[in-house]
Amino acid sequence: MSEKFRVSARTRTAIAVCSAAGLACAVLTALPASAAGDSLAAQYRTSASGATADQSEPWLKVANTGSTTVPLSRVTVRYYFKADGPNTAYRFACSWAVKGCSNITGTFGTLAHPTANADRYLEVGFTSGAGSLGPGETTGDLQLRFYRADWQNLTQSDDYSFSGSQPAYADWTKVTVQDNGSVVWGTAPAGNDPTTPTDPTTPPTTPGDPNAPTLFDDFSYSSSSDAAVGQHGWTVKSGQGGPGVPGATWSPSDVTFVGDGSGGNKVLNLRLTTDGTASGTRETEIQTTARKFRNGTYAARVKFNDTPTGGPDGDHVNQTFFTFTPLKAPMDPDYGEQDFEYLPNGGWGETQNIMYETSWETYNPDPWNAVNAHGQQYASYDGWHDLQITVDNSNITYYIDGRQVAQHGEPYLPETPQWIDFNHWLIDLSGQTSSTPRSYNEQVDYVYFVKDQVLTPAQVQSTVSGLRTAGTAFKDTVPAS
Repeated sequence: MSEKFRVSARTRTAIAVCSAAGLACAVLTALPASAAGDSLAAQYRTSASGATADQSEPWLKVANTGSTTVPLSRVTVRYYFKADGPNTAYRFACSWAVKGCSNITGTFGTLAHPTANADRYLEVGFTSGAGSLGPGETTGDLQLRFYRADWQNLTQSDDYSFSGSQPAYADWTKVTVQDNGSVVWGTAPAGNDPTTPTDPTTPPTTPGDPNAPTLFDDFSYSSSSDAAVGQHGWTVKSGQGGPGVPGATWSPSDVTFVGDGSGGNKVLNLRLTTDGTASGTRETEIQTTARKFRNGTYAARVKFNDTPTGGPDGDHVNQTFFTFTPLKAPMDPDYGEQDFEYLPNGGWGETQNIMYETSWETYNPDPWNAVNAHGQQYASYDGWHDLQITVDNSNITYYIDGRQVAQHGEPYLPETPQWIDFNHWLIDLSGQTSSTPRSYNEQVDYVYFVKDQVLTPAQVQSTVSGLRTAGTAFKDTVPAS
């Protein structure tokens, strides 16, 4: 079949299924009410056709065969399979996608009614960054794969959605496509029709559990040498060492706490100064002393700056908010990291301002080999922004100013407790070669973490507002790991 699917494909499938069962089929010729103007279809192929394989490779395309534009953020696809054992865990990865792997999500679920060839499913979704499908358009390739967490070979010949004889894309009704929770394509294993309810249109704005383990700090300190900084669980970096330009210095005296300009709260100020040389570069970093943060909601209000306070512009500076576990050895499986990194003048081959959201599984520094996924936005983020990361057992989700910008699933979920960190550093010396000293500022209004709860951005704002109304400048009830 051609790239453009015929509109009637789902209707024909529904009629064929119920006719085979000896049922009256007239009522099935209409699409669900939630998709009255929409119609979606799926094609499938595989590049791993063996009965067993080191990983299953369901490659998919989704097409809009209807008459209205469909936001992909409300579309999900389910691929059904038989697990190799009741306790076998699987991990998802995206090898390549026309829409960008950073905009593709993959989560696993267990069927309520197992069959002989299906007791699990892989649900593929899209972030808002994937955009929309207009009538007649397709997503293009989604080159997906999943594998056993123990890296043993898996058996796929007994999987409901698998076909080893489909090396080229073709219509495939053994995967289901859902639009806003309503099935618009395909047939699930018997008794397992996906009927996931849709998210509420208006997210709740009530605070989270006030008794949940929480870290909150609005950085009301006098200086980086204030005893309360250490007492409240922060370490200010000093000396030399990565990341950034070899020979640059991490400067505690450039970590300051200043007024926010409104006569109200103090804010953390991370100052980066350079004269274009390594010895003349001073960077800043503050990090939690304890590694005790993993699943939950992380949030901070951060002010990025595109230009220096004086002197020439153009340095490849990196302004961050992130959480991480250290790399103990090349390709350490326990390493993990979730980053917001803003490059106001580009860097790493980029020539304009760009924001990255990167989720790391692991890496090898030499020779370089990175296992990560990222989202990115080419835009200026000069000024104050609300940043949020949520981590649960399925996804890492990134928000900027209340809008989801990236989401990553396995294998990028953190396996071990992490630190929370802010740093401001110079990627290299090639952005601006002038010897005139210049300084850039990154500021942080507050940082907030709640353990094992996934809050909406509205809930975070409500909770932080409540803490400040109560006069709470610092709180840490997160238990040590």
